[in-house]
Amino acid sequence: MANGEWTVGELARASNLSRSTLLYYDRLGLLKPTDRTSANYRVYDQADLDRLEQICFYRNMGIPLKQIGQLLDCDGGGRSSDILRKRLQTLACEIARLRKQQREICAVLQLDSLPMENEMLSKERWVEILRAAGLSDEDMHNWHKQFEKMEPDAHQDFLESLGIKQDEIAKIRENSR
Repeated sequence: MANGEWTVGELARASNLSRSTLLYYDRLGLLKPTDRTSANYRVYDQADLDRLEQICFYRNMGIPLKQIGQLLDCDGGGRSSDILRKRLQTLACEIARLRKQQREICAVLQLDSLPMENEMLSKERWVEILRAAGLSDEDMHNWHKQFEKMEPDAHQDFLESLGIKQDEIAKIRENSR
C-alpha cells in the first residue's frame, strides 16, 4: 500500500481493533473504505483513520454505534448535543444506581462508610478545611443553602461523595431550603 493507505488488516493492527470489528463498522456504514484494489481489497486513507479515531472516542464514552453514526454525520449543534446530553443523563442515573448499591452493600456488611482505594474527602475533613479557611457554622450553613438553591442535584452528589448517610443528607438538604 502507498504511504497513508491501509488495508483492513493494517488498519486493524494500527488501531488495536479486530479485523471483524472494522468489517462490522463497514456493514453498519460507520467506516466505509475510501477505495478498493483491483483484487477488491478495502483501502483506507488518513480521513478514514481520523473517522475511526472519532468512532473509538465516542465508543469509549459508551455511546451506541447507531448514535455514533448520527454524531459523525451531523454538522454539530443541536442533534449532537442532544445525543451527548442523553448519554450524560444516562451516566448520572447509572452512577446514582451504583452508589445506592454501594450503600446497600455497606449496610449488609455493617460498614459506616464506603471503603475506597482513592479515598475522597470525608465530611469531617471537608468541615476542617472550611474552618481553616475561616468559615463559621453560619457561613457553612449559608454555603449549603446557596448550593441547594443553585444546584440541588449537584449538592446531593457532593454530599454523597463525602460518604454521608442518606438520612443525614436529607436533614442537611431540608435545613438548606
